[in-house]
Amino acid sequence: MAKNGNSTFSVIGPDVTIRGNIEATVDLHVDGKVVGDIACASLVQGESSRVEGEIKAESARLSGEVSGKIEARELVVLRSARIEGDVSYETLTIEQGANVDGRFAPLGNNRRSSDKPAAQQQPQQTPAKDVKKGDGEPSLSLAG
Repeated sequence: MAKNGNSTFSVIGPDVTIRGNIEATVDLHVDGKVVGDIACASLVQGESSRVEGEIKAESARLSGEVSGKIEARELVVLRSARIEGDVSYETLTIEQGANVDGRFAPLGNNRRSSDKPAAQQQPQQTPAKDVKKGDGEPSLSLAG
């Protein structure tokens, strides 16, 4: 564990493979491989990292490979990211070039996407802009 100012974070280095679930009350930086679920306050994933399992975090900044469901209030998918799985979010930013093979749904959406007509399965796209927190509406921004 390392200290960065007043916050504490844990690092999984590029030479580390973890098989099993990870729960952290602090921020987590993953550069290695995790085969299992991750639950943490904030996740930063390095480009050479791979996660095979579910991710649940308040905020996540993904730039490596993920194979599994992702649930994050604030999600940023960087151009180097390769994601295979469904994504639930409150605010979402995707850089041009990122690859996501899965469905997108706002957090708190209790209806199964298979119950919706096909026209409603895609999220509304809005121009990239600052999104005010607490407005209660999910948002999507596309970064160039």
